[in-house]
Amino acid sequence: MSDDARAVDGPTVASGVDSDSTEAPKSALRFVRFALPLAVFAGLAAFLFIGLGLNPREVPSPLVGKPAPTFRLAQLAQPNEAFSPDQMRGQVWLLNVWASWCVACRVEHPLLVELARTDTVPIVGLNYKDKRDPALGWLAQLGNPYQLSLMDTDGRVGLDYGVYGVPETFVIDKQGVIRFKQIGPVTEEAWQKKMWPLVQQLRKS
Repeated sequence: MSDDARAVDGPTVASGVDSDSTEAPKSALRFVRFALPLAVFAGLAAFLFIGLGLNPREVPSPLVGKPAPTFRLAQLAQPNEAFSPDQMRGQVWLLNVWASWCVACRVEHPLLVELARTDTVPIVGLNYKDKRDPALGWLAQLGNPYQLSLMDTDGRVGLDYGVYGVPETFVIDKQGVIRFKQIGPVTEEAWQKKMWPLVQQLRKS
């Protein structure tokens, strides 16, 4: 073979090797650039799907088992007098979050009125983001199941209690610890199967 032939053959072989060695990293890089966004999108989609599938009424409150947040609010019926949860120490009681504009509150209201009529358990109302006159009118029309109600006009206390909708009801023990949170109306089933047995148990402790 002549020197010229060898000179031609040499660069041809070398060029083939260089092309293969650079093409593989480029292909891998293209794959990563495509796969990474796809994987991120799939993860976010799965997270969103799971989140949408959760029933907010089944999500446990982080406040259960912890002392109820303290506050001092004016009473709805007597604005010159204030109330603090410390005044309920030694009793098992309910804190019921309600409002005159709340349609769902009407669902539970007859049951709360019956509990108050039979003196079953003390109920303190937290009138949430409401106005005083409509709230008083609502109680005058439908009945007042509350030992007293408090004006949480700006919703700050509700925020401390993790309220994101009304009605909500908290069972609070003698030491001021939240033991149960009912999200949504207190139904006969929820009362008989969950809340009332718990109230009885806490009274014995």
